Amino acid sequence: MPLPVVAIIGRPNVGKSTLVNRLAGGRDAIVHDEPGVTRDRTYREAYWSDREFQVVDTGGLVFADDTEFLPLIREQAMLAMAEASVAILVVDGQAGINAADESIAEWLRQQKVPVLLAVNKCESVGLGNAQAGEFWGLGLGEPMPISSVHGSGTGDLLDRVIDYFPAKENDQAEAAASVAIIGRPNVGKSSLLNAFVGEGRAIVSPIAGTTRDAIDTLVERDGKTYRLIDTAGIRRKRSIDYGPEFFGINRAFKAIRRSDVVLLVIDALDGVTDQDQKLAGRIEEDGRACIIVVNKWDAVDKDSGTIYEVEKELRARLYFLDWAPMIFISAHTGQRVEKILGLVDVAVVQHQRRVTTSVINEVIEEAVSWQSPPANRQGKQGKIYYGTQVTSAPPTIALFVNEPKYFGEGYRRYVERQFRQGLGFNGTPLRLIWRGKRQREAERTLNRATRVK
Repeated sequence: MPLPVVAIIGRPNVGKSTLVNRLAGGRDAIVHDEPGVTRDRTYREAYWSDREFQVVDTGGLVFADDTEFLPLIREQAMLAMAEASVAILVVDGQAGINAADESIAEWLRQQKVPVLLAVNKCESVGLGNAQAGEFWGLGLGEPMPISSVHGSGTGDLLDRVIDYFPAKENDQAEAAASVAIIGRPNVGKSSLLNAFVGEGRAIVSPIAGTTRDAIDTLVERDGKTYRLIDTAGIRRKRSIDYGPEFFGINRAFKAIRRSDVVLLVIDALDGVTDQDQKLAGRIEEDGRACIIVVNKWDAVDKDSGTIYEVEKELRARLYFLDWAPMIFISAHTGQRVEKILGLVDVAVVQHQRRVTTSVINEVIEEAVSWQSPPANRQGKQGKIYYGTQVTSAPPTIALFVNEPKYFGEGYRRYVERQFRQGLGFNGTPLRLIWRGKRQREAERTLNRATRVK
């Protein structure tokens, strides 16, 4: 059973995102003193009493203006209301009631979702009730004075919120695989998310920088649940001003770290840019599983050999992700989109996979028999004594050798290829740690000294 949804509604700059951060116990929603920072609807998990739920942050509603993103923001708010168990209308207690609040209240009264009225910015306990009293005129029931910044009143608000949740079920859903959708601006990340979901889940616009928050969406396929994280397009640092885009890009990097698999979206028309290479390096550095998704394939003039030529060119530019599968899709038409989740399933398993020490040493023995470590100019040759997997996510194998410096970069890449050929590890980086005798002796000495203390 999906978690209950709580929609946070209100005009711009009343503190909706601050309230979301307070309810969800973090700082993932972007907070910045500029109307219109939140555009998509952003899902955050929260917990109160014995109930888990999702809080949906929406963009600031303005019904009297159709410029820029405002119609799209209204559409996102309507979609949030369609799946909500209860909505919270947030108003500004210091500014008082205004025409925008009245327009939103009139719209909410037409919805079939119960609404709670939260009067924010009531930092003063003495003045809070007086500030809230003005909002009885909205006709949405009792106004509740709160301070999103200090947390006062939010507990009483949550007590009211959970009263509207459906009855709790004992069965817990299987943990969802987290899949971050990463790429440069305007490569089709939000279009890909919408293709998975089958609705206008994220705002899609040809204007670069439309997505600013990292958005979590749960998708089910064949009994499996996936948490899809759409993120802001990542540009060069020198192109970014401090403000909403800066925070959004930081959220994107955090999304990479908290994901199981990253979908690196490449524009088929542009090919791999320097920024794509930097993103790929970040994915490999963070040890995330990865699938390279080449979007806009429908817009490419091609014949029977084009796909092979393009893949060869792309892989030459993304050589450090040579272990990542590559798929050519069109988010616009839906071509091959559903096949991505099959690749995600494989990557998740391989990323978390553990291999026994005996199997690892069989691979090492075969690799050495085919190609011995080269000797240096002094005639000294490297020896691999044994190996063992020390951790997963990503799989990390420690190789115990006589002297790590005897193993050049070429031989180390050869050993990694042998592990991949023999064991798979498709879609995940593989870490090899080369440890020599001196390192092990130093560690044993340190351990003995520690035990004596």
